[in-house]
Amino acid sequence: MSLPLTRLLRKLLHVAAKPMRHAQGKDGYVIHAYRGYGSHSEAFLMGRIFRQPGSRSQLAPGAGRDLMDVGRRMLRWGKSGVEVEVALGDNRTTAITDRDGYFSVHLPLDEPLEHQGQWHTARITACPPKQPPVEGEAQVYLPPISTRLGVISDIDDTVMYTGVANKLKMLYRLFIESAERRTAFPGVAALYQALHEGDDGQQQRPLLYVSRGPWSIYEMLEVFFQHNRIPVGPILFLREWGLTLQRPLPRRSEDHKQALIEKMLGLYDEMQFLLIGDSGQHDPEVYAEVVRRYPGRICAIYIRQIGDSDSRKAELDRLGEELAALGCVMLLSTDSLDMAHHAHANGYIDAASVEMVRAEIEHQLADEPA
Repeated sequence: MSLPLTRLLRKLLHVAAKPMRHAQGKDGYVIHAYRGYGSHSEAFLMGRIFRQPGSRSQLAPGAGRDLMDVGRRMLRWGKSGVEVEVALGDNRTTAITDRDGYFSVHLPLDEPLEHQGQWHTARITACPPKQPPVEGEAQVYLPPISTRLGVISDIDDTVMYTGVANKLKMLYRLFIESAERRTAFPGVAALYQALHEGDDGQQQRPLLYVSRGPWSIYEMLEVFFQHNRIPVGPILFLREWGLTLQRPLPRRSEDHKQALIEKMLGLYDEMQFLLIGDSGQHDPEVYAEVVRRYPGRICAIYIRQIGDSDSRKAELDRLGEELAALGCVMLLSTDSLDMAHHAHANGYIDAASVEMVRAEIEHQLADEPA
């Protein structure tokens, strides 16, 4: 077996074993919660309850232990009908897991929280039938009350070169090539950090990412963000891919994205939003529809162009003219620096951040093989 393939398999094995390492080898019921989000009046959180086999192995960390943990992961299963209680400060609510073990809660925040920071710890208690309670935690993001701008960004072919639409290329770029050089578009990390911090460095704006992939790649995407030093944002919004008689196919990605944006517009009703996507899918059309439906709420749209045909370029030009007439700029570019310049010109980021984006791009391009 070639060295690159061996390295790929080892790293895939290590990532696949990650949830089991967090479970610390215990058997029985385990809570796997995702990051939550909300405003200062309500919060949202989801996760999954598993039943899994334990591990009493004394193997040292390494490929052997990872292989055992992957085996445990394959043998675990989501548990339906489990009551879950979620508490954020003195605010509490309950939910019941669905047939795949997922739970989703909407928690009104009637009682004030202890501190005014952006990240808060939710306590989670699962109560399996005839079993002792299981406890866990999740981080919940609440933006500062003063925040007036949020960012919603696509991931696939907007932040990373190749998304879940081509899993083999994504895995190759993520685990064999240098992650910093190859998986993220040049300048993305500095640009997104600047948008998060704002022109005064103190904004802590919500940065919400959406992917057309399933929840099963959540850990994979977290590794991608860590490798590329991209601000992690409060959460990753992924699609439900569970097959049911009522919904035999996954929800269309454009429907998923539009529903998410509209939910965020309702949740953060005093904010405007900056939308970032790519030209390869339906992002421009989805974002344009949001502008039509919610006048004045979308301050700008940044679209990363990825090898468009002449006919597609003409379509985008016509769409851009329509949006301009509605008071929303749609910037089309292959370059993160163009987006940074526009963001600075409109007061979203400061001049120093533009230079940081420029420097990051130059560093990444200089580091590319000839």
